[in-house]
Amino acid sequence: MRVTFSHKGDFSKTTRFLNSLTRKSYRNILEQYGQIGVQALRAATPVDTGLVAASWYYEIEDDGETSTLTFANSDIEGGCNIAILIDKGHATKSGSWVEGYHFIDEVLDPIFGQLKDAVWKEYTS
Repeated sequence: MRVTFSHKGDFSKTTRFLNSLTRKSYRNILEQYGQIGVQALRAATPVDTGLVAASWYYEIEDDGETSTLTFANSDIEGGCNIAILIDKGHATKSGSWVEGYHFIDEVLDPIFGQLKDAVWKEYTS
């Protein structure tokens, strides 16, 4: 038994499409959603002095193959990130527990969904 394979044409359209994907830049989309995320985090952060809310920022890392959007907070006291303590909860010196507000994921989940949709739209255009 023998199997044969033949084809007509070439893969130029496929190659052109795949090459176009490597030239697309998603940085402008990441910048847009980075700003949206920081604004949303600032608005949702419980306010005492306002320092934690004002300390949100984002970073974009791009190594040519992968782009990463990271949200962070620079309010560090005693080696602890205060935003994380507010979000997750923490123990006090007296041993009691302060319940967390759980606002970070609640704020960022819908934004990441919108970001995914925006990147997909750019990817398929």
